[in-house]
Amino acid sequence: MKTQRLIPMLPVRNMPASVEFYTRFGFRVESRNDEWRWAILAFDDCRLMLDESIHQPPDIARTAVVYLYPDDIFAYHREMRRRGLDVPQITHPSYGMSEFRMEGPDGNRLWIEQKNDVGE
Repeated sequence: MKTQRLIPMLPVRNMPASVEFYTRFGFRVESRNDEWRWAILAFDDCRLMLDESIHQPPDIARTAVVYLYPDDIFAYHREMRRRGLDVPQITHPSYGMSEFRMEGPDGNRLWIEQKNDVGE
């Protein structure tokens, strides 16, 4: 038996605002139901669900970390800035990655990473 796919569902307080943020981040809306306050977004072969209903009760913080691995982190970083996002500088931590980290409107964290080439 083999698991074929994993789709994280992030709790959000305002689904339309979160959809707008993640589409600027590079995702596109694959399916959306405003009555349910739910959406599924796609970015190439990756999927991400956003849902207001799982954020119950509203006073309890629930956040997630989503790792994204573009094939060219530097080009992706430039594209996010071109789209108007306030993107931090790319860092090169000691564990062999180039990365930058962002936070969505609900505190969900997006960590964008690429393994450094040998010798970098």
